Amino acid sequence: MRNVDLSPLYRSFIGFDHLAQMMDNASRNAKPSSFPPYNIELLGEDKYQITMAVAGFEEHELHIETEKNALLVKGVKESKSQDGERSFIHQGIAERNFEHKFQLGDHVKVRGASLNNGLLNIALEREIPEADKPRTIKINGQQAEMLRSA
Repeated sequence: MRNVDLSPLYRSFIGFDHLAQMMDNASRNAKPSSFPPYNIELLGEDKYQITMAVAGFEEHELHIETEKNALLVKGVKESKSQDGERSFIHQGIAERNFEHKFQLGDHVKVRGASLNNGLLNIALEREIPEADKPRTIKINGQQAEMLRSA
């Protein structure tokens, strides 16, 4: 794979350090794990849901953490040692540990999670603060004249 040097962009874009760092990391990292399979749904204008197929995992074996703009979902399967080792003829349900990291956009918050029928649902919502919302600036000829005379 060919590496792309993004350092010239750092000189001309101010405040986009996080985006540039994500692009660098994406170009360096190998193919992300596809286990467990997941969906990302747009439920409304600012509502999202991540659904992960975590068959075989119990609620206490799943851990969800957020830090800054990252969501980390971990599954740590407890080893169940019974009277003897289990012997499978076919094992199609994976019981392996996993860790999956999602990058969240600005102002996206995790609202909750639920586990139902082997599906882990994580509810997300984007809440843009009032100060960051677009606003219309009215043009007033009198005030503009006051600025020129001052």
